[in-house]
Amino acid sequence: MLVFLMLIVVPISVSAVNYLRGDRRGSWQTADRSSAGLLAPPSERADAVVRVFAARTVRWRGIFAVHTWIVVKEKGAPRYTRYDYTAWGEPVRVDGFAPDGRWFGAVPEVVLAVDGDDAERVIPTIRSVIETYRFRAYGDYNAWPGPNSNTFVQAALNAVPELNAVLPPTAIGKDFPVADWWGLTPSGTGVFASLGGYLGLTIGWIEGVELNVFGGVLGVDLRRPALKFPGVGRLGMPLA
Repeated sequence: MLVFLMLIVVPISVSAVNYLRGDRRGSWQTADRSSAGLLAPPSERADAVVRVFAARTVRWRGIFAVHTWIVVKEKGAPRYTRYDYTAWGEPVRVDGFAPDGRWFGAVPEVVLAVDGDDAERVIPTIRSVIETYRFRAYGDYNAWPGPNSNTFVQAALNAVPELNAVLPPTAIGKDFPVADWWGLTPSGTGVFASLGGYLGLTIGWIEGVELNVFGGVLGVDLRRPALKFPGVGRLGMPLA
């Protein structure tokens, strides 16, 4: 039990120290939300594009969690479309920010990158999931344990299991059950069980072994060797 607690407390403490030493971004109202330069101008890309980005959330919540969002562009389309799920206004927000914009000062990382024909095939499914998302009404957003931005993105990714996409362990809310509370993992390579997003266990080849403790994830990825810790995230091979 002591070892288990240390595996949770120590990573969160490290993340807290990093936050206190320089990850504070000041007022969210004046924080930088400009492009991070991770996407080429749409005029320079004729092919289809799918991206999932993740960036540390605002203020102290960034110690524990990231905010994720989806960007898509069909072949020949003149612009990208960005989808976020937020706590203000109607939860599903379309093009509220630059496609690859900093999340209130935090530079995003690429979680999933799909281009060309593969992207073109899955974009209709992603858009359909977003348009029919269950928790899209005003007031549905719940920062913890969900449904939040990570629940939203995970639901879209669950609909396209052929992409073998996995959100980072710091994506608190990804394990909030949108439909079933137990069953096969979206990839079909394992099983999961979730107690409302508060506690859960996932075992799968694509997803890895993940123990969800109050939203934080402790686990291991065998397919892309890495350890998963709450607060800190992945230590090992990157997701993308």
